[in-house]
Amino acid sequence: MKRLNLQPLTCLVLLLALSSCGTLQKREVLPDPLSVSLAQTGIPSTSVALDIRSVDGERLLAHNADVAFKPASLMKLVTTAAALELLGPGYRWITRLHSSAEISVDTLNGDLVIEGGGDPRFSHEDLARLLRRLRWMGVREIRGDLILDSSLFEPAAADPAAFDSAPERAYNALPDALLLDAKALSVVLVPDTNADRARLSIEPPMRDFIIDPPKQNDQPCIRWREQLKPVLTEKWLRFEGSFPVSCGERLLALHLHTLSNVQYVDAVFRQLWSELGGTITGSVRTGSVPATARELLAWESMTLAEIIRDINKHSNNVMARQLLLSLAANRGSAPASPNAGAVRVLDWMTRHRINAQTVIIENGSGLSRDERISVGALSSVLQNAWQSPLMPEFIASLPLVGIDGTMGRRLQASSVRGQAHIKTGALIDVASIAGYLTARSGRRIIVSCIINDANASAARPGLDALLQWIYDRY
Repeated sequence: MKRLNLQPLTCLVLLLALSSCGTLQKREVLPDPLSVSLAQTGIPSTSVALDIRSVDGERLLAHNADVAFKPASLMKLVTTAAALELLGPGYRWITRLHSSAEISVDTLNGDLVIEGGGDPRFSHEDLARLLRRLRWMGVREIRGDLILDSSLFEPAAADPAAFDSAPERAYNALPDALLLDAKALSVVLVPDTNADRARLSIEPPMRDFIIDPPKQNDQPCIRWREQLKPVLTEKWLRFEGSFPVSCGERLLALHLHTLSNVQYVDAVFRQLWSELGGTITGSVRTGSVPATARELLAWESMTLAEIIRDINKHSNNVMARQLLLSLAANRGSAPASPNAGAVRVLDWMTRHRINAQTVIIENGSGLSRDERISVGALSSVLQNAWQSPLMPEFIASLPLVGIDGTMGRRLQASSVRGQAHIKTGALIDVASIAGYLTARSGRRIIVSCIINDANASAARPGLDALLQWIYDRY
């Protein structure tokens, strides 16, 4: 039997295999600027996921692209992209005032009910406008209780200290259907060289909440918040430390975790109502709108297209959580839960043929140890958003590199400044970026990169260098 000469065929197969491996290796090799940063910080490549593709879907580079990673605030991209389509850019939240009582002369002879509509950005200025309109209706005295209806959302079960033992930090605020000012207190501190204590002003105004101005010191303005040592209770804020005069004017934002949402809304309501010349005789309590009640007034929020700019540009966690709940909220139905909102988002992804198998949504904000997504799935969300008629609204919500939002102070002196809309993410063990970049060539590029490592924050300059590399390379 004649023996076949397989050597040329074997060589051809081997060459094709090597060529294939070379292509795969090329796609899996991390860009030099990112590799150098990882080497300097001791972060292994297994802790990094990267997906770079053109907006029309051509994958240019991928590394661990189908592995589930903790995304931090990049999860907001998924929540806002889904909500923009499912609710529509013109969607508005409505906060309503109700009463079963009649108005006699200048008196509402019964309870006043405030029904929360889940507005992520409901502020004391909005509440003041509602109450001012109530005064224009002729009401001066409310002869009854203030009833707060938050039944649209399931009560938040989380402890504000559970995530990082810093319940006073504004980012740990919890969602509520009647969330007012994110239950925050903004304290403006101003040095007073003629006194031993700083001057201060607060927003929102609150009835019966006492704040003792902090003492002043001559120390450098370093870690001034830690120097202040704020202490909160249900009734007051005081400072165990002092405020450096060298700091000049500073804004201290605190989450009033020591007050329930009911106590907070009540304190702001009573102060605003009294400033308008109004009085109320009853107490505050939770409840639902009575079947006999009529709607007196309603306040419409900003549109969703405007709201997602706050969520993405400034990475507002509680607003993102409110948005996820809003996806499952229906008046008169069971209270909306995070799980029900997550189901709607995952169904939306599946409908658009985006692989949702790597996705775990806990609250939709990324402020979570459990949320997961692959960079491949994340880039597919961004690609889908690019192809949507709502693309301009979505992209406009992302930070513009070197100009605003969480990217405002990064890459300010680089050529990529103003050429990319990039969402950032950060936790103690996460550093991440994702968004759109217009390369030097004019080509539109999608990038998603996540680092999960105890030293992730040290590699943030490497992420900036990655954006510059993409701008120059493609």
